[in-house]
Amino acid sequence: MMIERPVSAALYDRATAVMPGGNTRVTVYMKPHPYYAAHGKGCRITDADGVTRLDFTNNYNSLIHGHAHPDVIAAVRDQLERGTAFPMASETEIDLAEHLCARAPSFDHVRFCNSGSEAVMFALKAARAHTGKPKIAKCEGSYHGSYDFAEVSLDSTPATWGNADPKSVAYASGTPQSVLDEVVVIPFNKPVESERILRAHARNLACVLIDLMPNRGGLIPATPEFVAMLKRVRDDTGMLIVLDEVITMRLDYEGAQSLYDLRADLTALGKIVGGGFPVGAVAGSADVMAVFDPRQTKTPLPHSGTFNANPVTMVAGVTAMRLLTRDEIIRLGALGDRARDGVAAAMRAAGMPGQVTGMGSLFRIHVHDRPLSDYRSMLMTAAEKDVLGAIVEYMRDHGVFVNERGVCSLSTPMGEAEIDAFLDCFRDALAFVGGQTQAAD
Repeated sequence: MMIERPVSAALYDRATAVMPGGNTRVTVYMKPHPYYAAHGKGCRITDADGVTRLDFTNNYNSLIHGHAHPDVIAAVRDQLERGTAFPMASETEIDLAEHLCARAPSFDHVRFCNSGSEAVMFALKAARAHTGKPKIAKCEGSYHGSYDFAEVSLDSTPATWGNADPKSVAYASGTPQSVLDEVVVIPFNKPVESERILRAHARNLACVLIDLMPNRGGLIPATPEFVAMLKRVRDDTGMLIVLDEVITMRLDYEGAQSLYDLRADLTALGKIVGGGFPVGAVAGSADVMAVFDPRQTKTPLPHSGTFNANPVTMVAGVTAMRLLTRDEIIRLGALGDRARDGVAAAMRAAGMPGQVTGMGSLFRIHVHDRPLSDYRSMLMTAAEKDVLGAIVEYMRDHGVFVNERGVCSLSTPMGEAEIDAFLDCFRDALAFVGGQTQAAD
């Protein structure tokens, strides 16, 4: 039984009067009402009812340094006194762009926007503008934000997803058939099937959009064979590789692409790049990024936005990214290994079906033992969703805030003590849920 949260309940009553469903971000919605945050500090977050929890969600993987890091706060406070937005460019955007371009070999130029969704959208538009081709390809079950084309086949089911060749399935009601017709869907981590599909559409294919460890697809890393296939098809056909590193940029100093020796043509960035503020960015080769260049007689891809390269975001972002050193990434990766090993051991000890996926500072809990390779293999049954939901609810009620899908992210204020506290709570959750299951039987 969920612990009562009367202040959050009252806030939700107010919210339902002015927002559809009392909500403006579906990820935080839950029954009977969402949690409402009051403040956060380091790796802990306190809700409106005064309950403090270890935060293993970090605003859905965006707060690499946790809440209210003093260096980020100082940089933002200084910028606030100078101004929050201008009808001019500012040096702050150059600072962050220089840092990002120095960080990853595939980043010759950077263009800023305001969310990961925007970054993916403009990366896809840039690929079309550069190649002159209309179609994009993406992996079944991979989340890439809210652009119509990127949403295709995000939540397909056995009733809709087709056979060996995945169908293009609408995610949002009202998606035009014309959108579905321009999206080629491939199965993640199945290089033979995917290569056949990509080559069949190569004449009209601008790019393939890929997340090397898709969050909604199970946080299952891409196999080297799958990535090698993508590089081979690019070399043979001229198709661009558009990499979604909105989440995975945290896995290595140069992003996840360096772990695969992959040099993407375009990369979509967001989340940690903004230091806790809204951000998106497209980075890529100078040749492809030239479609944004306004010095041309007619820019192939006009791109404006009132809050693009907002100076508050820029100073927060460059401060946060400078703090994310190679040593810190390695340290967080070791903590991630400790967490993954502990989760797997706890499930074995409890005799509960389960496994854990992820790399570096990200991991995801699965409550079944089926072999995992892609979206279809990780999809949960209704009963498994109930089990995971009970684990998440127990942990949230006992001091650890985790993602409703079992996805967890680490932040730099964490150490071994926080990982051990997580594992203690997780073991207690397994015991509680196992006892409930036995009682029901």
